[in-house]
Parts: sequence; structure tokens; C-alpha cells
Amino acid sequence: MTDSNKIPRHPDDDFCEEIVSARQTFIEEKTGAKLNHTKAYSYDPHVMAGNIENLWGVAQIPVGVAGPLLIDGEHAQGEFYVPMATVEGTMLASYNRGMKVIREAGGVKTTVSAESMQRAPIFIFADAREARDFQVWLRANFDAIKEQAEKTTSVGKLLEIENYHFHNYIATRFDYSTGDAAGQNMTSRATFFACEWIRENYPGSLRNYMLSGNFDTEKKTSAVNMLKGRGRRVTAEITIPRQVLMENLRITPEPMVYGYQISTLASFAANSSSNASHPANGLAALYLATGQDIANIGESNQCTTYQRVTREGDLYFSITLPSLILASYGGGTNLPTQRECLEMMDCYGQGKALKLCEIAAGLVVAGELSLGAATRIDKATRTNEWVDAHERLGRNR
Repeated sequence: MTDSNKIPRHPDDDFCEEIVSARQTFIEEKTGAKLNHTKAYSYDPHVMAGNIENLWGVAQIPVGVAGPLLIDGEHAQGEFYVPMATVEGTMLASYNRGMKVIREAGGVKTTVSAESMQRAPIFIFADAREARDFQVWLRANFDAIKEQAEKTTSVGKLLEIENYHFHNYIATRFDYSTGDAAGQNMTSRATFFACEWIRENYPGSLRNYMLSGNFDTEKKTSAVNMLKGRGRRVTAEITIPRQVLMENLRITPEPMVYGYQISTLASFAANSSSNASHPANGLAALYLATGQDIANIGESNQCTTYQRVTREGDLYFSITLPSLILASYGGGTNLPTQRECLEMMDCYGQGKALKLCEIAAGLVVAGELSLGAATRIDKATRTNEWVDAHERLGRNR
């Protein structure tokens, strides 16, 4: 590659206006594209340092608002207007409809029951017996390892070292609480220091270790994340009076529950990690609006839903999201537009991450209720609300 083909860089200040402008010119010259909108942004490019490399512009995504969403949580209490960034027509209308049902039913109850962010080293030995012996030592020396890991962070706390024996290696998951940060980088650093201490102090024969052996299944769904969790485990539940369901979603509890029974069976047959309809839709829109790591949708959308008709003939609906990863502080949450979206919900800064998680879980419930009802066929008119809504709102006219 000749110098003329290299992306412009600055050795001391890679986010100065001069170098950003040089990249814009470079792209226009090399690709023939005319950059009008992508290079127009309203804040100092230096605020993006640490979030991106080779900065030259922004991608502007429409941001809508849904709400109010009524939450009865331990960290989120009251009504919230939720920012959602998306290019999918009908989506906000659907979530807004679900939020109306939630309000008229008295709110959605949210509960955070666990939190842990992982890094998952794999330790490799000559044979299975040496691996087994290391597993015993690892359990006996947890306190010393914990001390080493926590020296690297003022926030992170090592809660547990899960350990599993396979062949001649031990797969582990170092589980941390991470305060209001998502914590992937925090846990990587802490676990590296802990592993180096293990390497230096283990009295047996350790061949090698991998800092991440993929057993944390970062940014992917997995059985271990469903059971043990990654990020926060949040449950959102609600009982919707029969009349509220009929007036707003034009359906009774019985076909709602029956429909989920059928879709759960289909999810099982497809080997899906979730029996929900579309949690990734609302979560992705919230993640984009609030500066989250969008790839964490891989874990966060994994969930289970449960429904039943109560003795009174109402609808009980519950969803558990075992791996909800959201931050209210650090990373992309500090960018100006993303910060504004977090401030709409009073979820920016320290002490707000669990509140944001409860709002996210309530948001998912709104989407599940609305789409769950919309996918049913009206026997009298032979119409389908899902298709009809996309015809009216979701197609580019």
C-alpha cells in the first residue's frame, strides 16, 4: 500500500478537526462518494476518543419516543418516556400500544435477582488428573485470587469462579459485579492479573491458559448464560385485567396463552434459545439510543416467557431476561446524544444501571404483549394486525 492509500492518521491528536477533515476528503477522493450528512455532527470529535478509531463522521439514526411506561420496580418507579432508535416502521407504534396496556393494568413489576459479568479463562494441563488437581487448588485459593483480581478495579468485585472439568483442561467463568458499567474491559483486566498470579503461584504443572476460552459466550446466546446469567438477571411480570386486554388488544387471555403454547413448541422444535416474540427489537432500539454495546444484544435478547389465565379470567404474563447487559456510565453512554437519551429516563451516571435494566425489561414486556396479540388472525374479518400495521406504517411510500 502506498502512502497515498493510507487512511490519514495523526501521531499525537487523532481526533483533531484537521485530521478528521483529511479523512473525509480522503474518502471522497478514494470512493467517489459525496459526504454531506455523515460528516455533519454537533459536538467536539474529541468526545469520541476511546469509542472509535479512524473517525470521520456519524451515522444518524432516527430516534423516537414511546411511553409513558409505568414501572413498579425496586430501582425504577413511576412513568418513563423511552427513547428508541430504529429504522423499522411500526415498531414504536407497537411498543407504545403495549405500554398503554401496561398503564391501564397498573404497571409492570420488575425484579433484579442476580448480576455477574464474566471473563472465562481455560487452563490447560498434560492430562485429566492434573486438571482435576488444579480444580481442587483453584477452589481452595479463591480468596487469594479474588484479592489479586480486585486490585485492578475500584468497582469490580469477584463473586465466584465457576469451574468445569473437560478432558485435560479446566474451563472457568470469573464472575464479577461491575457497578454501573457493563464491565467487559474491567473484567478482562482483572482476570488477566488474577491468571498471571495463578500461573506464578500454582504449585503443579500448568501448561498454559487462554484468557478467554469462549466459555463466557460473550455476545452469543448459550445454555450457560440462560442458567448462570451474564450482566443482570431481570424478571418483569404483570397481570392484565381481561377487559383491559380486550379493549386495547382486541383479544381475550385464552387465545393469547394458547398462541404462546404453540409458539413455545415451535421454538423448542427450532432449537431456539428463546420462546419470546421479539425482545431484540426493543432492546436494540434502546441500546442504540443510549450508547450501549449493540453486540450485547447477542446475550441480552435471550429470555423465557410464561403466561397463564388466572382464576379470575385475567392474563398473567412474565418474562425473565437472564443476561441483560446495560450500562449507565462509561463507554458510549458518555457521548452527547446518547447521554441526552439516558437523561430522559434519569438513567445517566452512577447508581442508575439497575434502574435502566428494569426499564428495559418493562419495555420488552410492552413489545411482547402488542406483537403477541397482533399475530393472531381475526376469524371474522380474516385480517392480521401485524401485516396491516406494516402496510400502513412500515413501508416506504
